[in-house]
Amino acid sequence: MGKLGDMAGKLKEMAKGHPDQADKGVAGAERLVDERTGNKYAAQTDKGAEAVRRSYGSSGTTER
Repeated sequence: MGKLGDMAGKLKEMAKGHPDQADKGVAGAERLVDERTGNKYAAQTDKGAEAVRRSYGSSGTTER
């Protein structure tokens, strides 16, 4: 696996250990994209954020 894959693996492991903090980060990134695009891609960002949360086993209950 390359450097990017190694980094992604480490991030996933950290997120599994701290799901509440990871949820806040995902929600913040999602909010930022939605703000900068005028919510034009809100459905896609919601879908992407849920996929990220599932990847580290979060319930995704953090509000945006």
